[in-house]
Amino acid sequence: MIRVAVVGVTGYTGEELLKILIKHPVVKIVGLYGRISSKKKSILEIYPHFSPLNLKIEPLNIEKIGNTCDVVFLAMPNSIAFKIVPCLFDFGIKIIDLSADFRLSKYEVYEKWYRTVHTAKDYINKAVYGLSELNADKISKATLVANPGCYPTTVILGCAPVIKNEFVNIKNKIVIDSKSGISGAGKKNTQKYFEEEHPNFKVYKIAGTHRHIPEIEQELSILSGESVIVNFTPHIIPIERGMLSTIYIDMKKQVSTSIIFEAYNDFFHKNQFIKILDENTTAIGIKDVLNTNFCKIAMKVDERTNKLIIISIIDNLLKGASGQAVQNMNIMFGLPETTGFTI
Repeated sequence: MIRVAVVGVTGYTGEELLKILIKHPVVKIVGLYGRISSKKKSILEIYPHFSPLNLKIEPLNIEKIGNTCDVVFLAMPNSIAFKIVPCLFDFGIKIIDLSADFRLSKYEVYEKWYRTVHTAKDYINKAVYGLSELNADKISKATLVANPGCYPTTVILGCAPVIKNEFVNIKNKIVIDSKSGISGAGKKNTQKYFEEEHPNFKVYKIAGTHRHIPEIEQELSILSGESVIVNFTPHIIPIERGMLSTIYIDMKKQVSTSIIFEAYNDFFHKNQFIKILDENTTAIGIKDVLNTNFCKIAMKVDERTNKLIIISIIDNLLKGASGQAVQNMNIMFGLPETTGFTI
């Protein structure tokens, strides 16, 4: 059995982790942890539906985690993992961090976009970017995995086949229009939204100010072998969960949708959580992926403008966070990626 601890169980991602891990056939949950100052509290006081799990949420205890676990999930806000990861690393256990703290390969970039001093710089190069479908070999050997952001997951998976196969002109900026359920903002902001704003549909962080931009550009640049620049505009839609990104890329030359469709199927043919929709698909919605770990992708070449239009959808709390984290755990322990999921 894989002995698992979760740090930060009271947020959305912590709850989703528990939903998966409780049913995972080779996992034993041995520790649930909150913040350093938190008091012990039964998990059932917060989540009565987890009745099979008779554990208390404890204050963070690095030594206990290191001595009793094989892997720990850090489901905490940005900048907290700086203090935790170096201590856990010395115990030799596997670490999956769901924050942004180790996703960016240059600490200067992190500090610019997150406006926080990176205090664990020595561990950046030890982390593997945890996009399961692209980095499985590296993830399988990793001690520290930096779980990707939700928006980057939709965009990178959506673009990977055509960028890798050089179908598109990346010298022209890629345009990304993304829409997310409010849960990406966390429980407190979600509650506030539904109390004060719902059913408002709004844009935010316009003109290149969203923190996921450097993550998207970093990974797309790795795929292309040269610098990629994106125009990224995120929106909040009046639902709790789910994410849809529409991506516009200029083609190098005229290529049919059928050829692009074949390229996507060939690129992802081994990946069970990627579903490429039929080339004639004209309607795709968030409901198609809710409460699953799938990323569904549709694409169409606009012959009039010679642009490729890509639609990529996920459940932002699963494939965009906790589901992908468990998928990465499976890879790290040599299990089939689908272990613990219903597909």
